[in-house]
Amino acid sequence: MKRIIIDCDPGNGIAGANTDDGLAIALALASPALSLELITTVAGNTPCEVGTRVAKDLLTRLGLAIPVVQGAPQALQEDPAPWREVLDERVNASGLRALWQDVPQPADLPADAGEAADAIGKLICDNPGEITLVAIGPLTNVALAMQRYPAMAESVAEIVIMGGVFALDDYIKDTNFGLDPEAAHQVLHSGATLTLVPMDVTTQTLLTQQDLTRLTAVDHPLTHFVRDTLRPWIDYSIQTRHLAGCWIHDALVIAWLLNQRVASGIDYRVDIELRAGPTRGKSWRYRQPLRVTTGIPANCGALVHVLHRVDNTQLLSIIEQAFHRLTA
Repeated sequence: MKRIIIDCDPGNGIAGANTDDGLAIALALASPALSLELITTVAGNTPCEVGTRVAKDLLTRLGLAIPVVQGAPQALQEDPAPWREVLDERVNASGLRALWQDVPQPADLPADAGEAADAIGKLICDNPGEITLVAIGPLTNVALAMQRYPAMAESVAEIVIMGGVFALDDYIKDTNFGLDPEAAHQVLHSGATLTLVPMDVTTQTLLTQQDLTRLTAVDHPLTHFVRDTLRPWIDYSIQTRHLAGCWIHDALVIAWLLNQRVASGIDYRVDIELRAGPTRGKSWRYRQPLRVTTGIPANCGALVHVLHRVDNTQLLSIIEQAFHRLTA
């Protein structure tokens, strides 16, 4: 059994907020091969207090006592105001808030005591080599934990990160790295064993309404949560992103931990732009040997395993099998 922490920014049930974090948590909870020991929340897709409510609400529905510890309310340096304006108001701008009118809001439940960075750092350093950290939001909490617990990078078994975008025509930066470039830079260069799951691969995933019906056919509070919160998001994605369904970015991270045949990867040198301007927060990568090296230091960037191709049929099968093992 693999012991994991999930650091996330879930928005399930919140109008206009992405639901892939909640699906990732649900898949982890439904998978006997994973032991989810801590959930921490960070400001990203949703403000951290909203993400805390979502995670606590799900665990309460399931009668589980996994700690949910709230984390950083904003980035190390990046101004959060422009991001919050877009992320929190885009549903109103689209005129699609009514899609969520029948979705119950997550209960207003308090976080467990403590601070996310300390909870992450302590659990990992107290169990060297035993904990895999799943980071599917901005990396603020992870960076702060590394600052406070210097042994964390060598103590963590692996950090699997959903973040970055390299070669999609309609993206310069993604939300997770863009919201806190300094944190992403620190974690990439920490020396920890890293696997990166960028948008280049997660946008190869797709979940349709028909898929959702099939995956959540079992009568269980966990599948009810997934079905009820993903239905409006899929419709929102169809109308705003012109897809046949929705991407399930973060669920791919958990599925890859369960079965690495779901996606293939390559080792790259990876880094992120920190300078002010339109490319601030942009991630970049290259493979060695470079054909043009003028002005480029040797081994520039951090060595990271980067997923680049996914089998979406197998991804949906992993989720379906996990959910169908549940009993009513």
